[in-house]
Amino acid sequence: MVTGTPPPGSRGIDEILAQARSRLRRLDPAQTAAAMSEGAILVDIRPAAQRAEHGEFPDAVVIERNVLEWRLDPRSDARLPFANSYDLRVVVACQEGYTSSLAAASLQDLGLRRATDLAGGFAAWQAHHSG
Repeated sequence: MVTGTPPPGSRGIDEILAQARSRLRRLDPAQTAAAMSEGAILVDIRPAAQRAEHGEFPDAVVIERNVLEWRLDPRSDARLPFANSYDLRVVVACQEGYTSSLAAASLQDLGLRRATDLAGGFAAWQAHHSG
């Protein structure tokens, strides 16, 4: 049971997710594979336990969600070597495509304007590649 009213200026997760997705040109599994063939980097942000339970993306870079911005911000001392351009094309993936939308919008906030996510996440990828 929720008590009290939401603080002024706060937003619910549904609104935050909708705003994040309004900024993205989300990709389906086939579009993601095509983007990767053109040099996009697929970033799997799922925790190790989820990857172990459900499986791995082939050719994905694993960067868990809690360090994503530090690893991909070209300004960051903790960035990965390939994260040296604001034109970097990144497709973020999670298990079902919710957290990845929030993460991709966060990367856009860093200036990675081409960041987007995989709609449906690993579940959609797996269904597409097993059917």
